[in-house]
Amino acid sequence: MSTPVAPEDLSRRQQFVQTYKMAKKSDPRIGLWSLLAFLVVGAVGFAVFWFLPGPNLFFAIPGGFVFGTLGALILFGRRAQAAAYSQMEGQVGAAAAALKMLRRGWKTDPAVAFTKQQDVVHRVVGPPGIILIGEGNANRLRPLMATERRKHERVVADTPVQELICGREEGQVPLTKLSRHLTKMKRAVKPADMTDILNRLKALDANRSAIPLPKGPLPTSMKGSRQNMRGR
Repeated sequence: MSTPVAPEDLSRRQQFVQTYKMAKKSDPRIGLWSLLAFLVVGAVGFAVFWFLPGPNLFFAIPGGFVFGTLGALILFGRRAQAAAYSQMEGQVGAAAAALKMLRRGWKTDPAVAFTKQQDVVHRVVGPPGIILIGEGNANRLRPLMATERRKHERVVADTPVQELICGREEGQVPLTKLSRHLTKMKRAVKPADMTDILNRLKALDANRSAIPLPKGPLPTSMKGSRQNMRGR
């Protein structure tokens, strides 16, 4: 049996093919919509370059192709991302996989705490401070997150520690909006302070018991769909 290849070790074309196969399982028309986006946006690009002064046809054809390709990639990336979220939702560790969509300036530590029933608390450190993100049963998560909050506040008393639960119930943040919700939170930490905060958290984590991670299938990495969405 061949060993699975990590997404970051695949070529750009292989990542695209893998993402397409994954997305098509829950979005069978993703190829059709991408083709339609290519034709419509390409036609708009062709028209734009056609009416510019100069050798119109010389610029209109490649211009339409570039516009169409860009439009198709943007639509493909967004639908692939939505398909990935729909396939991950409900799995243990889905929030941790979604948090990989965060760009530079954020540090994610999955499963810093959990219950025997596989309710999990992840930690994100970024411009808003420290955010504890729970996924699972809200009633079991609240005392667990409160305990984690107290632990973090003792170590980094001058840094805001906030809590949220990822889910579909009232007051929770849906998986599809998790990364965007975090990036819209009020900034409270300067980039220069991040190193000191992370060093303090390392000391906190070093004192934790060596408890194994909860069992269960981990969601597929979203690295490929994220790169395709950004056209890179």
